Amino acid sequence: MKSVAGKTVAVTGATGFVGRITLDRLIEAGWKVRALTRSDQPKKIGVTWVAGALDNAQSLQKLCDGADAVLHIAGVVNAPDAEGFETGNVTGTASIIAAAKNCGVKRFVHVSSLAAKYPQLSLYGASKYRAEKLVGTSMLDWTIVRPPGVYGPGDTEMFDMFRLAQKGWALLPPRGRVSIIHVDDLARLLVALLPAHDDATTQIFEADDGFEKGWSHEAFARAIGWAIGRRVTTLHAPRLLLKFAAYADRFFRGRKAKLTPDRAGYLSHPDWTIDRTATPPAKLWSPQIATRQGLKDTVRWYKAQGWL
Repeated sequence: MKSVAGKTVAVTGATGFVGRITLDRLIEAGWKVRALTRSDQPKKIGVTWVAGALDNAQSLQKLCDGADAVLHIAGVVNAPDAEGFETGNVTGTASIIAAAKNCGVKRFVHVSSLAAKYPQLSLYGASKYRAEKLVGTSMLDWTIVRPPGVYGPGDTEMFDMFRLAQKGWALLPPRGRVSIIHVDDLARLLVALLPAHDDATTQIFEADDGFEKGWSHEAFARAIGWAIGRRVTTLHAPRLLLKFAAYADRFFRGRKAKLTPDRAGYLSHPDWTIDRTATPPAKLWSPQIATRQGLKDTVRWYKAQGWL
């Protein structure tokens, strides 16, 4: 890896699930980190917290001023309507791009989503697709990463699958396949891409655990059960029933709902595996964490926190 000693990276989304792990990997790699935050954060060696948000141009200017690269992780996964996704994923991306350009930052790594491949399936995917277009036309030295399902210690998005598996059940979408990546493998990829690389410039990468054809929904649910020590019974919900369950989840848990109507729409798609021709160059990165072991470690973390 190229030396980054003394270089500064401006990071958005540093307080989220992926961001927290990535911060540690950035520090280990030798980056000086300037990280955006809406609220007070505990002091962290190697990190300068910048108070602000994506809708605060002054704070973005402070974040990017003097930085050598920008890592844009922040994004909205759940929103009550199209406007929520538009504000968080499209307008927010436009704002950080503008700040980077105003400050003369050339290198820009953007975390998108595999959902951007099929923008017609969800409001979320459509917003991530539009954000990608903004990055792609920014005239910056950009790289886009489209993660599939991200799991690992600290994750709340997939936690319901673990909690249900502990009871011996798995409620699944219609039959299909998915790609998965451990949060630490994703963090290492983002760090590896930050220095300028000729074979990473203006590229959209898709990355996963290296499982060649991805996982069937049943196989992944059973792997979670194996990690917990339970044999799970898998139940596939038809698309219509999944939509109904999403509305019920929204009714009972409100903004804390994980299965939203929008998410139910894209979960029903049969193929959420990555494109093997779009994986990062092996000399830059390859997955290190076997998914079964990663699931075991995740279960151990959930139990340590009293979640399971």
